Amino acid sequence: MKIFSRAALLLGTLIGAPALAQTAAAPSLEGSAVAAVVNGQIITTGDVEGRAKLLALSIGLQPTPDVIGRLQKQVTEQLIDQTLQSQEIQSDGVTVSDDDLAGAVAHIEQGNNMAPGALRAHMQAAGVPYETLLLQLRTELGWQAVLHKTLGPGLQPTPGDLTAEKAALKANLGSTQYHLAEIFVPVTNPADEQTALQFTQNIIAQLRTGVPFPIIAAQFSQSPTALQGGDLGALHLNQLDRPVADTVAQMPVGAISNAIRVPGGYEIVQLIAKQQVNAGPQTVLSIRQAFAPYATPVTGGALSPDQIATVNALVTKARAAKSCADLAAVNDSYGDVRPSDPGPVNLATVTPPAFQAILASLQVGQISRPLVAPDGVSVVMLCGTSQQAVTLPADNDIADIIINQRVEMESQELLDQLRNRALITRN
Repeated sequence: MKIFSRAALLLGTLIGAPALAQTAAAPSLEGSAVAAVVNGQIITTGDVEGRAKLLALSIGLQPTPDVIGRLQKQVTEQLIDQTLQSQEIQSDGVTVSDDDLAGAVAHIEQGNNMAPGALRAHMQAAGVPYETLLLQLRTELGWQAVLHKTLGPGLQPTPGDLTAEKAALKANLGSTQYHLAEIFVPVTNPADEQTALQFTQNIIAQLRTGVPFPIIAAQFSQSPTALQGGDLGALHLNQLDRPVADTVAQMPVGAISNAIRVPGGYEIVQLIAKQQVNAGPQTVLSIRQAFAPYATPVTGGALSPDQIATVNALVTKARAAKSCADLAAVNDSYGDVRPSDPGPVNLATVTPPAFQAILASLQVGQISRPLVAPDGVSVVMLCGTSQQAVTLPADNDIADIIINQRVEMESQELLDQLRNRALITRN
């Protein structure tokens, strides 16, 4: 799918993190075969297996041999790109400090509502080497540094750039955004048209039996978004190919499209949500939260007796809280693992939608139901609400949007150049 302008997070949650590239000097599994060779650097089948296990874990799949087998093609291609990036990082003399790496891990834990150190335990419990993630993150951070170095002074937006971006943001007030996910099936040869269409229709049939879209996207989509479960984020119709935009405009939330012919292949889209970019006052919440961590993270999708006891204990304490100050004290009693006051919360931007609905239903002084996460459980109390006029982001935030757009474009261009001049062998 063609996206004309969309800022991308270069380091996000575990699902959003890019693929691992291991060096030839450090194969992940002894005795592994060669999966690919990139400019003389080997990617082993062990490298592919380790990264596929990480991907399976991140999208909620059990890393069975069958699942790993279906992910291998996608993961191998991502590893090839990641290896090219790693080689460019070394060529540019860029290094990533241990502090930067630790910060990236902390960012992922926060994004997945995990306590410090819970990510390592979660991966180890699932049989995925923690080093796989560390190598992946080190490469991604190094690649960002290469891009910033390549762009140089041109990376920073001018006053004119800021003015133009503000005008674009202001024009979007009152418009509708569509949160989409995609699966892309390429047609590289006209003779394969019918085969690709039949394959696309088979995928749609699986989706309509209730198989989660992110799982199918990760296994079968040939788009760069595949390893993020196909998630495209929130877009306007004018950012989409015309056939896709025409389809999306008529879809109800939650629907899965039929096969859509686009340049290069067939597209399947799911409309996750749609919302109007508010032009009027927005509801801003003041909340407090109490978080109780588990002694060990949840594995296998079911709470243990000890974890159930933690949930019950927090609920008992929270029900005794008569004010937001009382709930903050409850949070303190659990070590203040997460701050009790997250700051002002714009209700319109809360995700996922289920959590937004919970907050919207609360009355002042009311406690939410328990919110269970892999590393602990939390409850929220509404302290107050206010209506605030819509304002454009601060200049620093708008500058970040522009910088992310430029970095994303440079990433694609540089990676295309590296692919074109690389010697790549796939086995």
